[in-house]
Amino acid sequence: MSAVTAIPAGSYVIDPTHSRIGFSARHAVITKVRGSFNDFAGTGSIADGQVSLEVVMQADSIDTRQADRDAHLKSEDFFNAAAFPQLKFVSTSVTQTGADEFAVTGELTIKDVTKPLTIEFEYTGAATDPFGNKRVGLEGEAEINRTDFGLVWNAVLETGGVLVSDKIKLEFEISAIVQA
Repeated sequence: MSAVTAIPAGSYVIDPTHSRIGFSARHAVITKVRGSFNDFAGTGSIADGQVSLEVVMQADSIDTRQADRDAHLKSEDFFNAAAFPQLKFVSTSVTQTGADEFAVTGELTIKDVTKPLTIEFEYTGAATDPFGNKRVGLEGEAEINRTDFGLVWNAVLETGGVLVSDKIKLEFEISAIVQA
């Protein structure tokens, strides 16, 4: 993988208390429902021209701010969190596309289905926090078709549309801490 020259070299861990991994989907054709995975962990490294990223999200941590919908998403109709407790992304290549932009290509696994995915990221800067931690910020997004991963439940509406869009937008707001 090629190096991302804007980001300082090092090993990183995602700070989940200052990061968000979210998503949005069209609901009933007319609006969006947003949610996030509240329990996730991730690591990355940039060294000697090589870049890597791995993120694991816990399916049962899905949160759309509505308990009944969250329970449905965790059920066999969608994520089947009991049988498939984790979603995972592992990078395979990184390409710098601009001064502070890059594309991370890798494999996303949901419900034991693995598909290629490219996430477009923007490097938002580096800072040392009041506790002496060196941090970098990243924001990114990608789009998937949920049915490609076996998330096929839906309901047809009177208007002919469907309750849940197939197209899902993934959103990443990352604060990563350099490891000693």
